[in-house]
Amino acid sequence: MKNYQDIDYGPLEELIGTWKGNQGTDIAPGLKGVDNNSYYETIVFEEAGSVLNANEQKLAVLHYRQIVRMESNDEIFHDQTGYWHWDADQNILMHSFVIPRAVNVIAGGAYSGKTDENGRRVLEVQAKLADPHWGIVQSPFMSKKASCVEFHQTIIVGDRKMSYSQTSLIDIYGKMFEHTDENELFRK
Repeated sequence: MKNYQDIDYGPLEELIGTWKGNQGTDIAPGLKGVDNNSYYETIVFEEAGSVLNANEQKLAVLHYRQIVRMESNDEIFHDQTGYWHWDADQNILMHSFVIPRAVNVIAGGAYSGKTDENGRRVLEVQAKLADPHWGIVQSPFMSKKASCVEFHQTIIVGDRKMSYSQTSLIDIYGKMFEHTDENELFRK
């Protein structure tokens, strides 16, 4: 096992570990309107060390996997993997991930040091289709039938508690739809 003790994970430090939550709400587009689904999930964040890009940019990196199950039938309906990156020199957070629907996202944002009323860190990232820096790439089918146009995510983490909310603006069924997910998780 590698030793990552000297790596500064900055605001990502508190994410490391196994998280479980059972209060998830998924508001998704359905053929006949809006689907409102309850879910539970496990997210595991692991240290992945640091990388040096072009001999200039040093990133501290966490790898994660998120498994989400429907409360109604215990079936997995979302399996996501990716990385969180911290650029301490530029104060930039990056979240790169892929989902099995053939959609890839690299979201980013400046870390402001913002905290909530309980002193927990607030992490915010976003991406947009065709943005040259923080973008979304998807298969031709998804581009045509269910195109993700924007992605926004906020994570609030501290004291072994994490909550998140995320919105994906999707062009589906001939209209724009705000697909939202939110949950509260606890580190095990």
